[in-house]
Amino acid sequence: MFPGGQPNMQQLLKQAQKMQEELGRAQKELAETEVRGSAGGGLVEVTVTGAGELTSVKISPAAVDPEDTETLADLVLAAVRDANAAAQKLQAERMGPLAQGLGGGGIPGLPF
Repeated sequence: MFPGGQPNMQQLLKQAQKMQEELGRAQKELAETEVRGSAGGGLVEVTVTGAGELTSVKISPAAVDPEDTETLADLVLAAVRDANAAAQKLQAERMGPLAQGLGGGGIPGLPF
């Protein structure tokens, strides 16, 4: 129920517009924020944006063994998963309060 009776449609529209602007700012901030993940004690490091876009992969020469490319592939995969987990945590921190303001149902397309 709304205090005082019927909701003011103009006020509701203003609140919705404000939330949309905040959501847009948060999404832009996530796209510009970089998070890192690593594996093998730093032998492989990757960078992703807070939106989950992979932007960089660094592989230490010590991780490269021509006789064992499977281990290198596993390290790359683990580093990407580590970075994506950090990006998802960042998304939840930045977008969670906004999603709750939309009714707590989450935002489609975001993993929380």
